[in-house]
Amino acid sequence: ARLMRRRQPAFRHEQAHRWVRVKESWRKVRGIDSATREKRKGRPAMVEAGYRKPRLVRGVHPSGYTEVLVYRPSDLDNLNPDLHAVRIGATVGARKRQEIIKKAEIMMIRVLNAGAPEAVMEEDLFTELEGIDMEVG
Repeated sequence: ARLMRRRQPAFRHEQAHRWVRVKESWRKVRGIDSATREKRKGRPAMVEAGYRKPRLVRGVHPSGYTEVLVYRPSDLDNLNPDLHAVRIGATVGARKRQEIIKKAEIMMIRVLNAGAPEAVMEEDLFTELEGIDMEVG
C-alpha cells in the first residue's frame, strides 16, 4: 500500500504565513489577481482532482491497515488482523475501552488509540490515599 502512495503538496491557505489569524487549513483562492489561482511558477499548489490517491490506498492508515471505528467488543468479531486496525470511538467509556483493548490483544488486532487515558478505578485511588497523612495541625 505504501508503494502506491505518492507525495502530495501540503495544501495550505495562500497567506497563512503572513498573519496568525489566517489559519493554515486550505481555503480555495478566489482573488482576481491571485498568483496561486493562476498557477504561477513558485507559488503554492492548489487542490485539484489530479492529486487524488489511487483507489486501493484511499482511506488507508499510514501503517497500511484499513481503519475501523469500534464502539463495543463485539465489533471486533468480523475483523481481519492482517487488514484492519481499530480506532476506539471517542464516546466509549474507560471500562469498555479496556475490554476492547484486551480483546484486540487476544485477536492480535492493532489499536491505533490504545494510549488514550485509562480509568482510575476507585480501589486504586483509595490505595494511593492510604499512605498519605491527611491530618492537619
